[in-house]
Amino acid sequence: MDMSYVKKLKCLLCGTEYDLNEVKYNCSKCGDEGVLEIIYDYSKIKNDFNRESLKKNKEFSMWRYLPLLPVDDPAKIGPLKVGWTPLYEAKRIREDLGMSNLWIKDDGRNPTASLKDRPSAIAIVKARELGEKIVTCASTGNAASSLAGAAASVGLKSYIFVPQTAPSAKIAQLLVFGSTVFAVRGTYDEAFDLSIEAKKDGCSGNY
Repeated sequence: MDMSYVKKLKCLLCGTEYDLNEVKYNCSKCGDEGVLEIIYDYSKIKNDFNRESLKKNKEFSMWRYLPLLPVDDPAKIGPLKVGWTPLYEAKRIREDLGMSNLWIKDDGRNPTASLKDRPSAIAIVKARELGEKIVTCASTGNAASSLAGAAASVGLKSYIFVPQTAPSAKIAQLLVFGSTVFAVRGTYDEAFDLSIEAKKDGCSGNY
């Protein structure tokens, strides 16, 4: 299957468009605030992704929807099963809220018991496609353990920045996954700023 479904990247702040290999993280004009939107070729996607293709698809995980995800090389997908978590009827909550159709999705079934395993799985694929050996992030809990677990599953190193007030159980989980953890004396925002500096400096650990 041809995986070139992504047409371009577009900055959500200034609207600048980029070719796929033109920028690596954020908009070059807006810096760290310039989050990039992925623009897909939907006319091409519909030829490969439709009701019939889904009926035949035996991949029961998030990768079932591969044409709708920014993955160039499926061989870089990690071994953890993410997604395809169960839905439960919530009849009493429906009645309390006056809703006719309400379901609860149990993403606690994901590898690190968090919905954050979904974006982490994508992040790890992109890191491997780029040939990166280290990933880093700032978090107060679930996002950190999710990225650390996903990185460990494919042998990548992870450097995680957390506020010193982060739950000890979450820090323990990071250490179990083999992460290098920096407990920052400050807020989440300060931990985030340090993670950005670490990214620029190659995560040398001098923080």
